[in-house]
Amino acid sequence: HIRERFEREARALARLDHPNIVRVLDYGEHEGAPYLVMEYLEGPTLKDAKKPIPVETAVRILRPIVEAIDYVHEQNLLHRDVKPSNIIITKRDKPMLTDFGIAKWLDDDEEQMTLTGTGVGVGTPEYMAPEQGLGKKVDHRVDQYALAVVFYELITGRKPFQGKTPIATLMKQATEPIPDPRKFVPSLSESVKRFLDRAMAKKPEDRYPTMADYLRDLD
Repeated sequence: HIRERFEREARALARLDHPNIVRVLDYGEHEGAPYLVMEYLEGPTLKDAKKPIPVETAVRILRPIVEAIDYVHEQNLLHRDVKPSNIIITKRDKPMLTDFGIAKWLDDDEEQMTLTGTGVGVGTPEYMAPEQGLGKKVDHRVDQYALAVVFYELITGRKPFQGKTPIATLMKQATEPIPDPRKFVPSLSESVKRFLDRAMAKKPEDRYPTMADYLRDLD
């Protein structure tokens, strides 16, 4: 059953065709282990970037990633692990979204099939939306939330929620208000805070309905 899921997701990833998404070229099996063949990208990730950076620079970097995620959602797929280490900046300064290792299908019947199982909180705690961390049903708005956390980190130099343990971090995501980014970078505008407050709202229904709406306010 897991092998069927792998092949299904591999086929879906191989069909993705976007200039800012790493290409999956092939998939198969070697000595009983399934594998993906992916495009080789050379360059640092956003995790390696010196932070904080100006808002304008952060928007320029993330704008193509927003469009890439919007495209992924159009294919009925979620990324579920958007974070700085999964965004590579190539030698030509092109941002690329990588690592769909825990990608998740959204089926027409809303049964969510995934390599990692149904109803399991997977991802990286510092970037996980509350509903994802709690193992609840998720949709495209978890990627929206995670990318907003990346934006917050780029412009302030710190993650909004950090705990001593993964569980402590997830609880902060679920219960604590977003620290005002102007506390760390006073020159940031009110519009930045408004964008983050909506993109990182605790309840999915309070976030942007689509990535197009998200992109409008990011611009």
